[in-house]
Amino acid sequence: MYTTDFQKRVRYGETDQMGYLYYGNYGQYYEIGRVEMLRSLGLTYKEMEEEQGVMMPVLSLQMRYVRPAFYDELLTIRTTLRRLPDQFITFHVEIFNEKNKLINGGSVRLCFVDKKSNKSIFAPDKLIDKLRPFFEP
Repeated sequence: MYTTDFQKRVRYGETDQMGYLYYGNYGQYYEIGRVEMLRSLGLTYKEMEEEQGVMMPVLSLQMRYVRPAFYDELLTIRTTLRRLPDQFITFHVEIFNEKNKLINGGSVRLCFVDKKSNKSIFAPDKLIDKLRPFFEP
């Protein structure tokens, strides 16, 4: 299993009239978690797309809203991979407020696509090589 935490402060423009983080913005927070997890491994989406020719489209997004997040609150986005990717990769996400209370949780499932052929492929070796040590007994 591999887990990373990344902190993000709720900006004014991300809130609704009540001062809550607008529900439609949570998907972007999930993306922040994914991007920063890859970065923690020494990889980037840009590198995967431009150098390895691999795209990662989202197949599904599931989330549950537990309690609201508020303007100027510092949130922790915890992103976890529970299994080594194959043709698919599923990021499990939990978002916590400053009191370490869960405010949102869910998962996002992506696949790997060859940029040239637009066909589904297995996870790139470079990604698997970086992740394998976290999944070996």
